[in-house]
Amino acid sequence: MSTINPYAPPRSLVRDAEPEVLDLADRVQRLGAFVADAIAGFVMIYLPALALLFATGALDDTAEIDGATLATAGLLCLIGFAAWAFITALLVARNGQTIGKRLLEIKVVRSDGSPASLGRIFWLRNVVSWLLGLIPFYSIIDPLFIFGVRRQCIHDLVADTIVVRA
Repeated sequence: MSTINPYAPPRSLVRDAEPEVLDLADRVQRLGAFVADAIAGFVMIYLPALALLFATGALDDTAEIDGATLATAGLLCLIGFAAWAFITALLVARNGQTIGKRLLEIKVVRSDGSPASLGRIFWLRNVVSWLLGLIPFYSIIDPLFIFGVRRQCIHDLVADTIVVRA
């Protein structure tokens, strides 16, 4: 007589999966990405308008700025902002990176390592953080949290995200 029960469930060796170790971005990389993003935003949004105002002589001490020049400068800022917003949204949606994060090869992911959605990054990391920035001293305290063991600022904790090497 056979000792194998044909109605028994299949047997297999079960092992715990090894958790993926995420390589957190260091503090200098995050600061560098922030500075690079600020420079990219300035170059794309404000520099064309400033160049126009400088070229027309509108920045001289005695010069008066006419309405057409001011409107053109404003339009250049608006076009630059639209281009910056489009590029940033595209990069964030594709790989959780801004322009600066892409240059420094880091990206934003969920704390479990899964990709962070554009909505999570935009609403929870940025909009909520901006609203919290209305609280006095929040803008000073938020980046200080990066000195914790997990290197998460308050906006990272709110959005359940971390910044890792890409």
